Amino acid sequence: MMRGKNIGIIVIAVMMICPIWTNAQDLFIKNGTLLTVTKGTIENGDILIRNGIIQKIGRNLAPPPGIKVIDATGKYVIPGLIDPHTHIAITDINESSETITPEVSVGDVLNADDPRIYYALTGGVTIVHTMHGSGNPIGGQNIVLKLTWGRPSEEMVVHEAFKTIKFALGENPKQSYFNPPTPRYPKTRMGVAAIIRREFMKAKAYMEKWDRYQRLKESKNPPEFLMAPRRDLRMETLADVLKGKTWVRCHTYRADETLELVNLSKELRFKIACVDHASEAYKIAKELAAEGIGASMFIDTWAYKMETAEGIAYNAAYCAKNGVVVSLNSDSGPQMMYLFNDAAKAMKYGGLSESEALKLITLNPAIHLGVEKIVGSLEAGKHGDLAIFSEHTLSSSTCCEMTIIEGEIYFDRAAYLEEREKKQKEREEQEEKSKKKKEGGRG
Repeated sequence: MMRGKNIGIIVIAVMMICPIWTNAQDLFIKNGTLLTVTKGTIENGDILIRNGIIQKIGRNLAPPPGIKVIDATGKYVIPGLIDPHTHIAITDINESSETITPEVSVGDVLNADDPRIYYALTGGVTIVHTMHGSGNPIGGQNIVLKLTWGRPSEEMVVHEAFKTIKFALGENPKQSYFNPPTPRYPKTRMGVAAIIRREFMKAKAYMEKWDRYQRLKESKNPPEFLMAPRRDLRMETLADVLKGKTWVRCHTYRADETLELVNLSKELRFKIACVDHASEAYKIAKELAAEGIGASMFIDTWAYKMETAEGIAYNAAYCAKNGVVVSLNSDSGPQMMYLFNDAAKAMKYGGLSESEALKLITLNPAIHLGVEKIVGSLEAGKHGDLAIFSEHTLSSSTCCEMTIIEGEIYFDRAAYLEEREKKQKEREEQEEKSKKKKEGGRG
């Protein structure tokens, strides 16, 4: 038991050591099989990264003098994976004291020391969308992060991404699994729908107050004692949703509830960027596609509660074939390290092509987050975020060997294993010395 515990301590120690690299933002990767996602496959391809940006990609490129070179012969290079629904790198998930909490933001509680950041890197993940929890019909604001392990949290934020806010439908916001001493409204699905509508009607009235104030203030003869309306951070945030400055990400499972929110968004004219989990999205794929709403889901996880009972493994492929932009997510679980395995399953369950399957974990989540112009595929001009795999990324026996963000190495499996072995040996030697010392003392 003690030996196992020591290995765990060593793993954390090595994790803290591994990120200490020089700022290798100029990098040359040579002779790999490049799975570009958008431009096909380049055999024996090279990538030149300058100042964190892919400058050139192709064959028979010459590395500039003095640049760090990685030989990817026999290996596969893909864009860094993107997990569009997680709750990692934050210290709080739900603000459960009230039902409606759009004024809170997970960006205020970033935790750059969360070891799950490193775990995600071991699976080739370079960007995550870390989100408020699903305990509120209207929850808090989310944030998009690059997994620059070892850097301050402020440097992790992807400022180019959409501003998003977390909504939730179904069993979680109506608190199906616990009964607090003082029950919180709503307790039913109809209550969840009603309270979302109510809050948006309040936000519209709030906007009208401010519009009226601005008109009077800018008029030729403004009233002498004109006073601005009272600021309300909750209404300010929902007003930004109505203005299209913030996009909704909604935790939902059932098709009927999802359609109800879609109809509400059309009525009040706010934008749903994506429905998350959406185990019954296949039932309403055409409706989602018509409204330009994406879907982020698990590939083969369902029936863990009643509202997921009708999930199917063909959900992702069926939706993708019917015009929905589909991505796969981990929801922070162990799947975060194996998203590439999930993408491969979409080829088995639904017959997606290799390129379509890879898009589920690269380009499509980038589209959901509004960052497709900078990441999601291997193209000149995009950020040098990529992962190198031992075999084809969609192979069942592959593993991520290296994860790179803007030309800087944040995970190197070979270096990690070497350092772990070294630390284990040092610890065993120290334990042996302590043992001998104790035995000598008894004599």
